[in-house]
Amino acid sequence: MKVMVIVKATKNSEAGVMPSEELLTAMGRYNEELVKAGVMVAGDGLHPSAKGKRVRFSGNQRSVIDGPFTETKELIAGYWIWQVRSMEEAVAWARRCPDPMPGEEAELELRPIFEADDFGEALTPELRAQEERLRAEVERQQKA
Repeated sequence: MKVMVIVKATKNSEAGVMPSEELLTAMGRYNEELVKAGVMVAGDGLHPSAKGKRVRFSGNQRSVIDGPFTETKELIAGYWIWQVRSMEEAVAWARRCPDPMPGEEAELELRPIFEADDFGEALTPELRAQEERLRAEVERQQKA
């Protein structure tokens, strides 16, 4: 199963406070462990929401909202995508993570990523083939 591990934002991450060399080193070691174990698929940190935008949908209308966004506890500072055997394995890896926000209360949120079989009959053979074709194209583009 794949899970998204969401690093929740804090006041410091939203203020653009960059991680220390010590934290970058610790996270680098942790990421190496994840990669060597075949767990890490992807992962990145995100700029503060002040540099972001939201697109709000209301029927056919689209509106763009500039950051920053006010509810820090609802924002994301970074993420990983992990390939694990179970949610329990993901939790075990998350518990080993260096404190992502030293000096502040930090939180990781783990969420399973939908797989094709989760959609049942709504994912028709044609839609499944399209999804597979698109994934292959994305992979091809990333290698180019």
